[in-house]
Amino acid sequence: MASGRHYAAPMSMLTPPGMGGKYRITGNAYPRMRRPRNRRRIVFAALAAVVALGLAGWGTMQLIDAFTGGDEKTTAAQQTRACRPAPTPSAAPAPPAPRQITVNVYNATPRSGLAKAAADELKKRGFTIGKVGNATAEYDKKVPGTAVLLGGSAADKATFRVLGTQLVGTQLKTDTRTTADVDLIIGTAYRALAPKKDADTALAALTRPAPAPSGKC
Repeated sequence: MASGRHYAAPMSMLTPPGMGGKYRITGNAYPRMRRPRNRRRIVFAALAAVVALGLAGWGTMQLIDAFTGGDEKTTAAQQTRACRPAPTPSAAPAPPAPRQITVNVYNATPRSGLAKAAADELKKRGFTIGKVGNATAEYDKKVPGTAVLLGGSAADKATFRVLGTQLVGTQLKTDTRTTADVDLIIGTAYRALAPKKDADTALAALTRPAPAPSGKC
């Protein structure tokens, strides 16, 4: 005869606690209950490791350069650039030689014989002598300084510089002549030509270009 009591089925040993007898796990396998992996954290951790390794390698190279002369290499490169020869400027045309310059010597002072004496000395120094005599009325007793160098537009400026090495305190003037000769008009302050030694030194400075500065290697 059936009884009115109901008997609850015994709980299986595989039933998780708290589930009562409502859910049963049958069979020989059961689900493993674990937290899923976070892939994003793994990727970020790998990138951080790569960056750290790169920074460590760069720091190592800096230390190697510091102890093996990295600065010395830079200094050597700078010295190499400093020791490179500077570009040589194009040479200026050489001034004419004294023998290529024809000088007319005129005396504008009351003292006689100055023109001839100056012409003779200029000839000894290699200049070609043209006319010698007294100055014209335009300049006679009207040159208060040492001398006037007078020439036309055909006379090169270098001609005046070469002749100017032979005496100090000259004035430069031009006229309408078309020839290349130059007049040396002696003034009242004239005493004599510059000493030959000084004149030769000044002339050599005109014909010898200045050396280009060189770096210390």
